[in-house]
Amino acid sequence: MWFLNIIYYVVPFIVLLAILVFVHEFGHFIVARLLGVKVSAFSIGFGKELWGFDDKHGTHWKISAVPLGGYCQFLGDGDASSSTSGGLKDLSEEEKKHAFAFQSPYKKLMIALAGPGFNYLLAILIYFAFFAVLGKFTIPPVIGELMEGGAAAEAGLEKGDRILTINGQNIADFSDISKEVMMAADQKVFLTLKRGDDILEYHITLTELDDPKSDGQPKKRYMLGVRSVGSVEISHQRLSVLEALKASTLEVWDVTETTLRGVWQMITGKRSSEDVGGVIRIAEMTGDISKTHNLTDFVLFLALLSINLGLINLFPIPILDGGHVLICILEIMIGHEIKEKAKEYLFKAGFLVLLALMVFATSNDIVHLVRRLFNH
Repeated sequence: MWFLNIIYYVVPFIVLLAILVFVHEFGHFIVARLLGVKVSAFSIGFGKELWGFDDKHGTHWKISAVPLGGYCQFLGDGDASSSTSGGLKDLSEEEKKHAFAFQSPYKKLMIALAGPGFNYLLAILIYFAFFAVLGKFTIPPVIGELMEGGAAAEAGLEKGDRILTINGQNIADFSDISKEVMMAADQKVFLTLKRGDDILEYHITLTELDDPKSDGQPKKRYMLGVRSVGSVEISHQRLSVLEALKASTLEVWDVTETTLRGVWQMITGKRSSEDVGGVIRIAEMTGDISKTHNLTDFVLFLALLSINLGLINLFPIPILDGGHVLICILEIMIGHEIKEKAKEYLFKAGFLVLLALMVFATSNDIVHLVRRLFNH
């Protein structure tokens, strides 16, 4: 059993994280090299080096023991966070021309934005490939979970039931369920569903439940009380190149907007901070997908995480790319470089903020995992 869990949870998680980290750091790497900045090291993972080699440009490529991230270290950097503490004093004048610390703020800005930009580019390419080659994907109207006390559970609906119609209207996507339920008169619905080879009919009176989309405010509304299975179906309705490009860009924008709205709701207290998750939660979700779904769902989950990784790295926290971006913009605005000592203090403060967020997210993950194990 433990061996299967390693296969289902650990291995897919490491593969997924390695892809995301490589794409992110390669964005920094390729833009830096194009702008004449030397990259000293490119690492997937942290800690002790397991394997590595040097390329003809002097970059040391390596895989390290702790597979929970990675970094792109530039000439003159004192550490993986691009801190210059102790890393510049021994550089020659010629080397300084290729060191990150001595570049213009415009070049630094482009290099800092390249990592998150490549994460967004990966997501767009994944969605584009789906839309142009395979077709549109939808969340099928299949019941994955019944909400406790909900009308569906009381009526005898079961996990795996596929809802075909509600009040005579065809249901093609899971989102269609809430649309038709909201239009139901007298809080009653007549639905048909498929269970195995059988077509069944139900007359259901809706019940009031807490609205999960009420922005954190206490609110009830009449609902059927079902959740989706979380997987997708391909409609094989292929889009043209331009249509696929537009649809993939809009999909990435929608995910970004939804994520930012959720973050703002947690900051303002309208949404529970229990939703903040870290690597344990990601590993758990990755394992669940690898066990119960298929490669399509895994790749789409990769696109979703790539967007989130790019977005999080744009947050204006020193030590993250967003912190570098903020510093570069400030230097452009004031017309001169911020003192190195001030940057060091900012990076240290950013590290403490990031560490606190990681501890908080990990504690949430542990509580969530314990609850899941206990409920099972």
